[in-house]
Amino acid sequence: MSQTKQSQSATQSKQERPLSPHLQIYRPQMTSVLSILHRMTGAANAGGLILFALWLVAIMYGPELYTPLTMLLSTLVGQIILVGWSFSLFYHLCNGIRHLIWDSGRLFKIRHATLAGYLVLVTAIGLTASLWSCLYIYKDI
Repeated sequence: MSQTKQSQSATQSKQERPLSPHLQIYRPQMTSVLSILHRMTGAANAGGLILFALWLVAIMYGPELYTPLTMLLSTLVGQIILVGWSFSLFYHLCNGIRHLIWDSGRLFKIRHATLAGYLVLVTAIGLTASLWSCLYIYKDI
């Protein structure tokens, strides 16, 4: 009978424990947040490539399909999608370069990994801003 009480007690204590205490104890770190963002931008890049392929098909079929798609992409929502996709491409590229540096055995100290993460974010934002600045400056050429 004593063994039954112990097994009930053990079962009860397992049910009372939180399933993922690490989510309640630890705060997100730069490397973990950037890792999640890297996976998200990979998925966004796949979606953007589908949109790009649709745009190429619209070019192939002529003005009856190309004009409405271009008008849709020139709306505010379309511009936000395109800017987001370009940031996604630049971030994924820069973070991939950071991973290549890690593969060479560098930047493993926490301080260096965090600084490299900030550098990746700043670079991706800067490249996105530069691209869209050039596109808006030279759109009439």
